[in-house]
This record gives sequence, C-alpha cells and structure tokens, in this order.
Amino acid sequence: MWGCERWLSGRRPVAAAHRLRQAADALDPEARPDHYGEGAVVEDFERRVAELLGMEAAMVVPSGTMAQQIALRLHCDQRATSTVAFHPTCHLELHEHAGYAHLHGLKAELVGDRDRLIELADLERLHARVGVLLLELPQREIGGQLPEWDDLLAQTSWARERDVALHLDGARIWEAAPYYGRPHAELAGLFDTVYVSLYKGLGGVAGSVLAGPAQLIAQARVWRRRHGGELSSLFPLAAAALPGLETLVPRMPEFLDHARAVAAALTEVPGVTVIPNPPQTPMFHVHLRGEPDELRDRALDLARHRRVWLFAPPVRGLVAGVCTVELYLGEPALEFAPSEAAELFSAVVAG
Repeated sequence: MWGCERWLSGRRPVAAAHRLRQAADALDPEARPDHYGEGAVVEDFERRVAELLGMEAAMVVPSGTMAQQIALRLHCDQRATSTVAFHPTCHLELHEHAGYAHLHGLKAELVGDRDRLIELADLERLHARVGVLLLELPQREIGGQLPEWDDLLAQTSWARERDVALHLDGARIWEAAPYYGRPHAELAGLFDTVYVSLYKGLGGVAGSVLAGPAQLIAQARVWRRRHGGELSSLFPLAAAALPGLETLVPRMPEFLDHARAVAAALTEVPGVTVIPNPPQTPMFHVHLRGEPDELRDRALDLARHRRVWLFAPPVRGLVAGVCTVELYLGEPALEFAPSEAAELFSAVVAG
C-alpha cells in the first residue's frame, strides 16, 4: 500500500500530513493557534464553514460520532422526546455500538429499507413521536445515492409540518452538492443542523464540524466538553482541512464528471457492475464477480508490480460469488484515463 505511486480510489496516505505541514508553516510563530478551541485559527475556520453552509454558527468537534450524538440529543431535549429516526444503514446504527442509546438514552426508529433510499411513504408510516429526522446525503452504504431534489423537499416538509427537527449527516456534503447544482447553503439550509467531515472530502487529518443556530451550537459546546472533546488544541484539525476547503471543494464537479467517465468504462468490463449507474457523487460502489480473497490478492499483485492502488479489500455481497468495493475518485484518480481504470479492473476480475 505505502509503496504505491498512483491511487485510483481514496487519498494518498501522506496528503493530509503534507497539508498539515503547509498549514503549520503558514501560522504566525508568535501567536498561540488556540486554547481549548478559542483562537483565531479555529474560530476563523468555524466562521468560514458556517458561512459556506448558510448557518449562524459552527464548532470543530474531534469526531463525527461525537458531533452527531450531540446534535440529536439537543434536538430531542428541545422537543421533550427521546426518539430519533434514520435509515437502517445510518452510521450511528452500524458503526457506533448504539452510542446514542448508551450515552444519551435515545431510541431509534429505522426508516425504510436498507437497500434503497428513504421515501416519503416511509416517513408517513412512522407512528412514534419523533424528535429529529437524520438524513444522510449521500447515502454511503448504498453507493453514494442521493434523493432527487423534489423528493428531498417533500421529506423535509414532512418533518417541518410535524415539528420534527432535521439533522443532515453531511460528512460528504461537498460531494453531494454538484449533483443538485445548488450552493452548499441551499442544500444545508433545508436542515436545522449539519455535520461535515474534515478528513473525507477535505483531506484533513481527522475531525468534524457541527453547524447550526448560534444558540444550539453554544449548547453543543457544553456537550463537547462533557464528551471529553474540548481538547487543549483543536487547531490541527482545522488547519489541515483548510487547504481542502479552498482547493478541493471547488473541484467536486470535476471529480464527479471523472467518476462518471470511469464508471462508464467499468460497465464494459465483464464481471463488473456499477451502483448507482451513473454515479451521483465521486463515491460509488462496484460489484465484482469473484471471491474476496482472490480479488484482494490480485489487487495487491497490481499494487506490488505496477505501484497502483485500486481499492480497499472487497466485501462479500449478498449474492454468491459477488463482492463489493467502494470507490472514491478524488484528485489522485484524475491521473487515470477511464480506459486504464477499466483495464486494471479487468485484470483483477479475470485473474
């Protein structure tokens, strides 16, 4: 992995460290970057993200897990209920060991089917009193899919009419916006609060931002301390993400166009299926015919002999003999012509 010279999917391992080094060199050596989140580097970054998202305020949080649990807790407290609603493949459900329940006493209503997007009819079938509806844009576990704009408006209107708060898992909001052809603020403006990742699309080292109304973010800062997330210095998280905010976000439409071109080439390879087709974001899934160990070993052979990294280890799918890999085609992927990507995948699948 580390000896690869070119990366089709994901980001180069040293990219975040390089950006952090650049950011550190640009800092005033006489100034203290921040003290428990208070300082120009962090505060200016928070203000900039809030403005991009059209929100009153924002705060840096060490992890998205922490940011989202805090947001859901505050929304439920405001409405005197403990029930949250989200998709069955929501990160909180799959990857956080029910932290929302153990730490905050929240209960989950799973909405819709795990292999498709939430639909308005799914929301209309909810009978529990819900405090907050969490929507993930794009929906990672089903290939980075996005609802159409009118469907999104219908779902957010459903929540507004019932005084249900709206929270956006916008870890990849920068990747989602080009599909809609709308400013980030218009997309984020459909929601009360938004979480964004500082290391996914922005290429930082770690961390997240929670944005929303000034009063709610002030309350969230208290909860950040309760969670142990008010670190003595938060500036590395903000400083490492700032270059991505300036240089990568404006290029997301370019990354989406390239992802679609690569996906079109991959669909011509026997044993390869793209989900969704065409991709709606630079992140999409590829189903490969074969066993996971064999596909992994062939991909590693390519990495050793051609110094090319294609994808993370495949995951066995629900259909026998078919595996799934997730592709994220960012800046490094622009070095690959669609035809070369197809040739490399053909070598992996054909053996």
